[in-house]
Amino acid sequence: MSGSSVRNFYDELAPDYHLIFADWDASMAYQAKALDGLIRPHLGAGPHTVLDCSCGIGTQAIGLALGGHTVVGSDLSPVAVSHAAVHAAARGTTLPVAAADMCALPFTSSVFDVVLCADNSLPHLLRTEDVQAALLGMRRVLRNDGLLVITVRAYDEARQTHPTATSPQVSRTPDGQAITFQLWHWHEDGEHYDVEHFQLIPTGSTWHVRVRRTTYWALTRQQVTEFVANAGFTDITWNTPVSGGFYQPVLTARRG
Repeated sequence: MSGSSVRNFYDELAPDYHLIFADWDASMAYQAKALDGLIRPHLGAGPHTVLDCSCGIGTQAIGLALGGHTVVGSDLSPVAVSHAAVHAAARGTTLPVAAADMCALPFTSSVFDVVLCADNSLPHLLRTEDVQAALLGMRRVLRNDGLLVITVRAYDEARQTHPTATSPQVSRTPDGQAITFQLWHWHEDGEHYDVEHFQLIPTGSTWHVRVRRTTYWALTRQQVTEFVANAGFTDITWNTPVSGGFYQPVLTARRG
């Protein structure tokens, strides 16, 4: 799937992205606390300069900014980053944003203490050369000994079982409860899959159904580890939801 297709997916999803969460503000605070708990043992108390290079509407970036860090957000979707800046301002913080492909980050070299790539964003890159380009770019903008933080789905089991759907997630709107779920259509290679992302949003006495489509590469931990090591990172560590407190497995690594 092309970069423009991924961008279109998130451009269309941006106004409704918060409905993925039962309570978006509570989720922002929980995720920021978990990520902060992984950053500070590596880099000290801070605050730190953070690039969230797949910030979307700001779920992690806003929480980290409210926690005292200096955060810049970038994302492939210009609509999403516009929403992120507005949401940040509404919560009393500032989030500078840029519409940018993570494979071509438009930032000066060696300026960030942390580069964050969260919410299973890296697997939108469907080719080895794209993953390599993105990780080399993340390394370039990190200062010496800076910290890379990547969160991805737990794909090791999924690559064996090839699930076809996710469980419904329910959130509240002024008109009632909204429902979000995904259907997964696996490719013949067993590694890539197409997603149909459904949202059922109550409107008066009926439902408005929104369907968006995109593609992922279900990267295993070993694949991600090898990509990160080949990009020149060291001290590579995986943190499970139990050990790290984040809802997805989290890789941390240092700029070697």
